[in-house]
Amino acid sequence: MLMLSLFRFVAAAIPWTLNLTTWLLARSLNMPQPLVHDTGVFVFVQVQTIENRVGKALCPMRLMRQLRSLLQR
Repeated sequence: MLMLSLFRFVAAAIPWTLNLTTWLLARSLNMPQPLVHDTGVFVFVQVQTIENRVGKALCPMRLMRQLRSLLQR
């Protein structure tokens, strides 16, 4: 029962903390809060895209197939 109430507290605190952090950053940069939020989302999506590309390029199975094809030549 204690674990469930702790989980509910954390689940309720995450959006509040995110909103507070965005507000503080927007205030320190003297920018509107929606612009700071949207910029953060944009940066996150770009980084995620790059990580996915690098992850595909460094996939162990793909690297193994490439190595086998190089050794068979």
